[in-house]
Amino acid sequence: MIRLVKALAASFWSTLAVVVVISAIAVAIVVNAFGLRVTGGLAIYFVIWWILLFAVLPFGVRSQVESGEVTTGTEPGAPSAPGLQEKAIWTTLVASVVLVIVAAVFPLAGL
Repeated sequence: MIRLVKALAASFWSTLAVVVVISAIAVAIVVNAFGLRVTGGLAIYFVIWWILLFAVLPFGVRSQVESGEVTTGTEPGAPSAPGLQEKAIWTTLVASVVLVIVAAVFPLAGL
């Protein structure tokens, strides 16, 4: 799975395509299975995705000092290779699962 995500995150356009396709599938599932409107599904997904992005961002980050490649004029604690495209795909995968769980819990909560 990790190799697949790295391969899909090879370029900006492939990353964007993966994020859009997985997001559309997740929203379509909650719209059809749980009776949400498309706008409601998109709104909930948007909030979940951004919250999870900030949870995923610190994973696997190595600072410039740790990697031994400090660029002159930058903060030594700045990430040397943040891997944002891979993190966008991981965030999308996790947010899709969380969206389905949240949509399934809504009727139980009376919402």
